[in-house]
Amino acid sequence: PSRAFHGNNRLLTFQITSHYESINQGKTELPEYFNFASDVLDEWARLEKDGRKPANPAFWWVNEKGDEVKWSFEEFGSLSKKTANVLSEACGLQRGDRIVAILPRVPEWWLLNVACMRAGIVLIPGTSQLTAKDILYRLQASKAKCIATNDTLAPAVESVLSGSQFLKSKLLVGQGSRDGWLNFKELL
Repeated sequence: PSRAFHGNNRLLTFQITSHYESINQGKTELPEYFNFASDVLDEWARLEKDGRKPANPAFWWVNEKGDEVKWSFEEFGSLSKKTANVLSEACGLQRGDRIVAILPRVPEWWLLNVACMRAGIVLIPGTSQLTAKDILYRLQASKAKCIATNDTLAPAVESVLSGSQFLKSKLLVGQGSRDGWLNFKELL
């Protein structure tokens, strides 16, 4: 409990505090546009690659079976760039377009979040407890052009497709495949 997840937390806390202090005192300019993926994740990946930051996981996920996924900042950055390419190229999304993501908190959920930040795509998260009626409402209200979900929820999405005139692509996150769906893992 006393060990810091990212190693020396005193140094990290001091760096963050001093950065915010310099902003508050007007010594550091705020960027006109801030993008977490490029301004934070990519910067930490660069520091990690240059050996100026210890190699600690940027992402560490463990499921109930004990399976784990662990990515460095460089790996997480690279995978989020690939995911952004999937969204823009295969799914045809552009800055400002919307995607509904109805997934449990699997690693791909986090990749989609950061990729959307990176590409300027609006992510609309949804709980995996949504009903078909809930999904249709979110698709219609958001005018989402893409939906990402897993094998379990794909049938609920398919049952309401006729009522969603804006949806252009469907992204399946999981091991299976379905007619008319893009497979995230294959595209990545």
